Amino acid sequence: MLFAGHDTGEVLPTDDPAILYTKTPADDPVARLQKRIDAGGVRLQYEGQFGYLKSVLRELGVPLESQVLVFSKTSFQAHRISPRRPRAVYFNDAVTVGIVRSGDVLEFAAMDPKQGAMFYTLDQTEKAKPRFYRQDVCLQCHLSPVTQGVPGLMVRSVVPDWNGFPAGSAAFISDHRSPLKERWGGWYVTGGAGTQEHMGNAWLERPGQTALAASDESRNVKALGGFLEPAAYLTPHSDIAALMVLEHQSQMLNRITEAGWLARLGRPVEAAVEEVAAYALFSGEVKLTAPVEGTSGFAEAFGKRGARDAKGRSLYELDLRTRMMRYPCSFLVYSEAWDGMPVAVRDGVYRKMWAVLSGADRSAQFAHLSPADRRAIAEILIGTKKGLPEYWKL
Repeated sequence: MLFAGHDTGEVLPTDDPAILYTKTPADDPVARLQKRIDAGGVRLQYEGQFGYLKSVLRELGVPLESQVLVFSKTSFQAHRISPRRPRAVYFNDAVTVGIVRSGDVLEFAAMDPKQGAMFYTLDQTEKAKPRFYRQDVCLQCHLSPVTQGVPGLMVRSVVPDWNGFPAGSAAFISDHRSPLKERWGGWYVTGGAGTQEHMGNAWLERPGQTALAASDESRNVKALGGFLEPAAYLTPHSDIAALMVLEHQSQMLNRITEAGWLARLGRPVEAAVEEVAAYALFSGEVKLTAPVEGTSGFAEAFGKRGARDAKGRSLYELDLRTRMMRYPCSFLVYSEAWDGMPVAVRDGVYRKMWAVLSGADRSAQFAHLSPADRRAIAEILIGTKKGLPEYWKL
């Protein structure tokens, strides 16, 4: 899915006086970690083949279970990436970390609650005080209509050849609205998808071939030892549940950033507000026709995160039977990015969400939410989310 909702294809101006993206000091998890390093409060540990990777994951609170592996040549270190040597990506709600085997740097995308995604590299050379370098050059790929016209992230699905080069014109930006048959081209996927087709774990094997030779075996891979050297990675997984969460959150965060930028630029925000609310409530989500099951323990660990209401329910609980979330509301309502939206934007999003959850809005785009879903989501948010408007009462 390349475009949806109100997308116009416009790229918003990064250095408008109301934005000043490249000139404003960043306030994101990586920038804060750098301050702690500079102050002597943190010392990153350099370890063997992974360099600073394990240490920065610990300091940034990024779980190992989140590891996903991409082998398409869609990174600035593309020359080092192939099906035998995929790039590893790790993430939490606010930061994404990438490493390429034998690469000179670690790659970071971190969410500034006002400015959106900020991009950094960290040299894989042992130093007394290592330094993260901001890389606005990454905007060449990470600022486009597929990131909602703001600095952001995407999960790209391509048809890769045997070397990992994208072949042909078929490419998709995937999220929870994308059919599985369009997802994960150029990625490894561990776990079960049943009979549901997806593009993972496959590539064009010879010149002239145009379609991926997918099979039930390639869709339901439990271990990657036949594809790569597992010891070269922190875990032997590229978990299907982690991929689904990464897809959703990348485009959720892009929409949050876009709405905030439009307001600061003095542009109309009504359509963007509607889109943030609809996306947060999983409007347009593609139904699963078979249960999905990961391999790394990501789903279980993810489900234990976040605040719980009086009934013990959390918006981090995954379903993975017929849909992604047990309670279809984005866990990113708890993020700094969400709280960093301009007040008028955030209030508009809350008004729209409450209209849906209270049952006042029964339009077709929210027909996937049953009365029980709406009440459960409302109760969880009222019980766990600070700063809700006073009219959110059941």
